[in-house]
Amino acid sequence: MFDLLITGGTMIDGTGTPGMRADVGVTSGRIAAIGDLAGAPATETLDATGKVVCPGFVDPHTHYDAQILWDPWATPSSLHGVTSMVMGNCGFSLAPIGDDSDAAYIGAMMVKVEGMSPAALTVGVDWNWRSTADYLARLDRNIGVNIAAMVGHCALRRTVMKDDAVGREATDVEISEMQHLLHQGLEAGALGFSTSRSYTHSDGEGAPIPSRVAAADEVVALSSVVADHPGTSLEWVADGCMDGFRDDEVDLMARMSLAGRRPLNWNVLTVDSARPDDYRNQVAACEQVAERGGRAMALTMPILVGMNMHFHTFCALNLLPDWGEVMDLPHDEKVAALTDPDTRRHLETRAASPDAGVFSRLTGWGLYRIGDTYSPENEGLKGRLIGDIARERGVRDFYALLDIVLADDLRTVLWPGPTDDDPASWLMRQAVWDHDHVMIGGSDAGAHLDRMAGASYTTEWLADCIRGRQLASVESAIAHMTDVPARFFGLRERGRVAEGWHADLVVFDPEVIGAGELHLEFDLPGDSPRLMAAPVGIERVYVNGTLAVVDGAHTEALAGTVLRSGTHTDTVPIPADA
Repeated sequence: MFDLLITGGTMIDGTGTPGMRADVGVTSGRIAAIGDLAGAPATETLDATGKVVCPGFVDPHTHYDAQILWDPWATPSSLHGVTSMVMGNCGFSLAPIGDDSDAAYIGAMMVKVEGMSPAALTVGVDWNWRSTADYLARLDRNIGVNIAAMVGHCALRRTVMKDDAVGREATDVEISEMQHLLHQGLEAGALGFSTSRSYTHSDGEGAPIPSRVAAADEVVALSSVVADHPGTSLEWVADGCMDGFRDDEVDLMARMSLAGRRPLNWNVLTVDSARPDDYRNQVAACEQVAERGGRAMALTMPILVGMNMHFHTFCALNLLPDWGEVMDLPHDEKVAALTDPDTRRHLETRAASPDAGVFSRLTGWGLYRIGDTYSPENEGLKGRLIGDIARERGVRDFYALLDIVLADDLRTVLWPGPTDDDPASWLMRQAVWDHDHVMIGGSDAGAHLDRMAGASYTTEWLADCIRGRQLASVESAIAHMTDVPARFFGLRERGRVAEGWHADLVVFDPEVIGAGELHLEFDLPGDSPRLMAAPVGIERVYVNGTLAVVDGAHTEALAGTVLRSGTHTDTVPIPADA
């Protein structure tokens, strides 16, 4: 007798092989049988005729560390078919912490660098833990998805060094103390060590985050700790992840992987036909790490992530060269600066300069679409393109955008049209997806909630594969989002539909699979907003054999597992060990 029998569907097993008509029987949370099982007794039978049955998706890069405490289903990712995910990336974890001052610092840092709502963190996070073990214990039997958590460099540094964490390099004694904390976290089941050296990451006071202050030798010393713990891995982000790696960054990436004897992944590889040398440099960096005996994997997104921009709050525009000096001004001073002709010319010129790097994709001002407006002057502009409005007014696109924003006292909602949505860029992405050192992922789900929506990449890419550009087969796309990340992290018996493996399963309708239009929902603690795109065509999601999602809504079941290193993961050898 099966607990669950899914009949009549097209089973795509996650390995990339062609789909086939097969029934799937589940018993005690595992796949017990695959084949012609018609008529077999089962407690529950689901007719999946005309539907696809595939493994649950594995998201390798999320920031649900805070949200999972009040939203154990990690929405909206789980609604889009994600059953396993990795959080604690980019050096940002909520544990360990030494005292309340550490909690306050890390909370403010998460607000600034990951765009988390301060109201949501105040209401939804009690900081009632100190060690990584305590934090993970909070999640045991209290989550609706499978969660693996990295230990972040910033929390380690803050716990050991307090305010000095952002002021100086660590002493040998302090590095030893950080290593000890990391050992404890990994013994408790954390997946590995993550760090950031990216210029885009600043703390709540605007200073570089703690991990950016660390010497390279400190990063390597902490990376070496994972070598003593099975089933672990490494993750980092650096300047080169945006604009192409320098030689010293390639060297550090190789040293990290070799010291830890583990694979490393980084976020995010952006492919743009206007800047082809950047992504080629980044892929070549991974190849150089492999030549030295290490392993580095680039994450890349298979869609263009929907996002909005506001001139009144921090957003990606702040990271354009010289823009931060203006965008960080007090409100009235910012309004005055954006009205000044010289400042306007300077901002437009600097945004178009080579220094803009990856953020140059945000400078197609005429492609911006107007969202919500708040003034009589902007009445009727919602939904219109800046380029069309500029032509009617006889002004430059950028100036038209600023005039509209100023009329709304900076509150205008802007939806950028990225400049890299061109055929050449898409063909380059298609070639990159199958590279040995590239993995699909980088949603940042759980972060930047009010201005970016990467969580729906699973359903959006499937829709594109079936009814859009069709640059990848459905089988290939599913493999990239299931088996590939599961094997990279060494997840035991997950990522495939296979007998004896965990029953993390998605049943979707290929005729309609996709994501709805982006919209703001005020459903976070404190009535804080987040961008959401509803899943379309996701009929059932099972986590460890338990029904987790029905027709795009979660069931409130808490069948998820904390995926602990060494217990739920195997060690993945790097080339030097293979």
